[in-house]
Amino acid sequence: MNATALHPTLRARLAEAQGAPPVETLPVETVRQGLQARFGLVPMPPVFQVTDRAAGDGCPRLRIYRPHGRASAPVLVFFHGGGFVAGDIDTHDALCRALCNGAGAIVVSVDYALAPEHPFPTGLEDCIAAIRWVREHAGEFGGDPDRVALSGDSAGANLAIVSAIRLKRTEGHRFRAILAVYPVTDAPDRARGSYAERGTGFGLTAQAMIWFMDHYVGDAERATDPDVAPLRSTELSGLPPTYVITAEFDPLRDEGIAFAGKLADTGVDVVHAHKEDANHGFLSWAGADEPSKAGLDPACAWLRERLL
Repeated sequence: MNATALHPTLRARLAEAQGAPPVETLPVETVRQGLQARFGLVPMPPVFQVTDRAAGDGCPRLRIYRPHGRASAPVLVFFHGGGFVAGDIDTHDALCRALCNGAGAIVVSVDYALAPEHPFPTGLEDCIAAIRWVREHAGEFGGDPDRVALSGDSAGANLAIVSAIRLKRTEGHRFRAILAVYPVTDAPDRARGSYAERGTGFGLTAQAMIWFMDHYVGDAERATDPDVAPLRSTELSGLPPTYVITAEFDPLRDEGIAFAGKLADTGVDVVHAHKEDANHGFLSWAGADEPSKAGLDPACAWLRERLL
């Protein structure tokens, strides 16, 4: 598919970013600052209440978003993207607000530890600890511990998926749903079609993904561990209903498509929404533009149904 098929809004955004140095040539802190600056441009939807919870009791820092008018609301635990290296609860503030309003759920955003200072599995263990905390303390912030779903974008979607697998394996935890937005599901592979076709020129690059994964796991062999690459997992059966969003102009396209297909093959109730006119990160604008609204609205409607 030709690049002209990319939505005009997203094409214009890419044009504005032309000339920026490649991620893999920059210091980690510069990459983090760049992500914060870019996401700081996104309008912030109002929500009923936002509360920060400091790290403690083995749980990382959390930000809790409450919707209007729900005495006991379902809970959506959210893990931000950023290649396991960048991003935080501030960069994804707008998206969490939009999910709170759209899904009618309390959203708990997790400020998990980042690589390379905290390589795999530290961030994953933070996410699992946060889920356990939510299960145990949901009633304290108006949440229903029996109606919990997981969500994330990109690296955060990976953490949501792997957390669900791990907790199913070790504790028998079941969740109402998983929303996986352009997920990282496998080790970077330049031979994969979307890495070759969409690996440059559309925002996230193939080389940046290799750089991110190198920081996260440190070596190529570990990148194929099923707790890093859930596409390779043999434990997908029994996962909750899952909504997978993929984007045509994204090096992660093919592994996301393959993951949705593998879920279906193992009997998981899966919805796969492929956005033909979008690139990686398009949902970050949280419904403030046409492409993100077109992706977010049906995902939120699906979450509402699963969280009843």
